Amino acid sequence: MRRVHPPLPSAGAAYLDPRGDGRALRVSWHAEADVVVLSLWRDNVCTGTFQLALEDVPGLVDLLASRYSDAPGEWAVYRPDTEPICRVRDGA
Repeated sequence: MRRVHPPLPSAGAAYLDPRGDGRALRVSWHAEADVVVLSLWRDNVCTGTFQLALEDVPGLVDLLASRYSDAPGEWAVYRPDTEPICRVRDGA
């Protein structure tokens, strides 16, 4: 049986997959465990997770930023629709 999970913890964001079908990527900070969890969702069901050590976050951010800025044409320009669909912060 698949397990349905609650909404994001107090710090994180969710991004919709352009392919639709309820697909989303959630990013949640778990300072108590020194990890960032990247999770794949279909509607409200988590289909997979990856725990990224906090010490590895800068490397992932650098990789994404450098590849994004190297992208040709319109992909190198910031598009407003790339904002997360949901963003929460501690204390918000």
